[in-house]
Amino acid sequence: MPLQRTALVTGASSGIGRAVARLLLARGYRVFGTSRDPGAVSDPVPGVEYLALDLDDDDSITACAKAAGEIDVLVNNAGESQSGPIEELPRAALERLFQVNVIGAVRLTQLVLPGMRARRRGKVVMVGSMLASFPLAFRSSYVASKAALKGFANAARRELAPYGVGVTTVEPGSINTGISERRTQYIGVDSPYGEEYRTMLTALNANEAKGIPAGDVAATVLKAIEAPRPKPLYAVGSNAPLVFALRRVLPRTAVERMVYRKHGL
Repeated sequence: MPLQRTALVTGASSGIGRAVARLLLARGYRVFGTSRDPGAVSDPVPGVEYLALDLDDDDSITACAKAAGEIDVLVNNAGESQSGPIEELPRAALERLFQVNVIGAVRLTQLVLPGMRARRRGKVVMVGSMLASFPLAFRSSYVASKAALKGFANAARRELAPYGVGVTTVEPGSINTGISERRTQYIGVDSPYGEEYRTMLTALNANEAKGIPAGDVAATVLKAIEAPRPKPLYAVGSNAPLVFALRRVLPRTAVERMVYRKHGL
């Protein structure tokens, strides 16, 4: 009888993380899901074992990895969405964003890799964003954090492949998960960028309201996990096959204009 596989999914209290946890449970995994406050999860998935994780706290990251023990799959999904003109982004906000979206995820990955390497099996999935491939004005900090996460994954693939550990990135496009209400924003009341920022934000929120459900992203994450040799990048939503094809054949400036027009700029 095959051993039960174990997965650790960060940010599993809602949205993509919750949907991934449900799918993995259905596939027979033992699933640990994380939340800043497991006791406050309003709609816990039956069967998911919730662990506390604050990616802004190294002690919390270490404790979470220790509590999960030996795992076969890590899905780095938790993160913050942030917007604002680059000129007006506070340093403290930037540092928190990169700690949560990048450094915390990398640190958790570092802690589970020795076990995966010793057992010569494992999958690490970084949940990024298509904005890392198609940058958008006024989302510079978020774009940069997701691009950094993808950079870590791409570079680490070769390091870990000889030990049977696969690393991949899943880039969702617009997703209808209610993230618009949770996005942190930094822009002055009298900002010179105010009009264009509000135009972008209105379009962004409308695109997300019409976006794909979290379950579609979760299905793509599962595809990456169960692929014998996962691809470096999986993209889903926002007409991903078409726009990535256009990105390969069109000049970069044309692709940038396409992204801006989609957001009213």
